[in-house]
Amino acid sequence: MIMVIKNIKYLSKKLPDFNKAHWLLRIPLAIVFIQQGITKLPITSEGAEAFGLPYFVWFFVAWSELFAGIGLLIGGLIEKHWVSDIITRFSGIVMVGIVSGVIITSEPETFLDVLLHDNLHVFLYVIGLFFVLKGNRVS
Repeated sequence: MIMVIKNIKYLSKKLPDFNKAHWLLRIPLAIVFIQQGITKLPITSEGAEAFGLPYFVWFFVAWSELFAGIGLLIGGLIEKHWVSDIITRFSGIVMVGIVSGVIITSEPETFLDVLLHDNLHVFLYVIGLFFVLKGNRVS
């Protein structure tokens, strides 16, 4: 048993460190938000009414989705600068806010309902929160 653990430890040390793994989260999250923002264009009052939202909120959400996705990509491309860290964190907090609004407007009966039946929004929320908390300090 000790030899197995030593072999696993040795193998673990030999595996390369992938410093750009944050892109595996960043790209799909950005694509989802950019796509959702684009589908709301052109912004119309009919689109807002379909979701029971005021036009101003619909306008704000559409552009926020689009620019949060773009910001997440730009924040990752500009490395080693404090501005890119702020852009990443701001994009993440906008995403968390949008997903929170989506979950709240769906009026779930319990928090457990959200966890069990709204997996996509939970994942979007958690990944957005990851970028809020870590920014570009993810390596």
